[in-house]
Amino acid sequence: MSATEPLLVACLCAAWCGTCRDYEPLFDSLRAEHPGAQFAWVDIEDNDEVLGPIDVENFPTLLIARGDRPLFFGTVLPHLQTLSRLVQSATEGNLPGVREMGLEGMPARIRALQVDSA
Repeated sequence: MSATEPLLVACLCAAWCGTCRDYEPLFDSLRAEHPGAQFAWVDIEDNDEVLGPIDVENFPTLLIARGDRPLFFGTVLPHLQTLSRLVQSATEGNLPGVREMGLEGMPARIRALQVDSA
């Protein structure tokens, strides 16, 4: 894994989720602070194909990946400070990565979704 590979920060959410709706502007506010990272807001009901075999049951669920290697995957409290610390840790190379079955290829599918919707 190279530090030059793009960092992906994806929030997996659902349109009906009030917490997600409240969290989206906070999530979007970090884009300006991390111009080298790609931020993606993914409605999992409209784009369930990006999940593969993974079931997302709690919101907001974040995926942070460098290239196609997941560094973090999980539900977090919808606080800007929590997301900011996670992104900073990933940028600095301080997230060890996760090896959860089913995450293979998810970062690439999310990136492809972003390109298709552009």
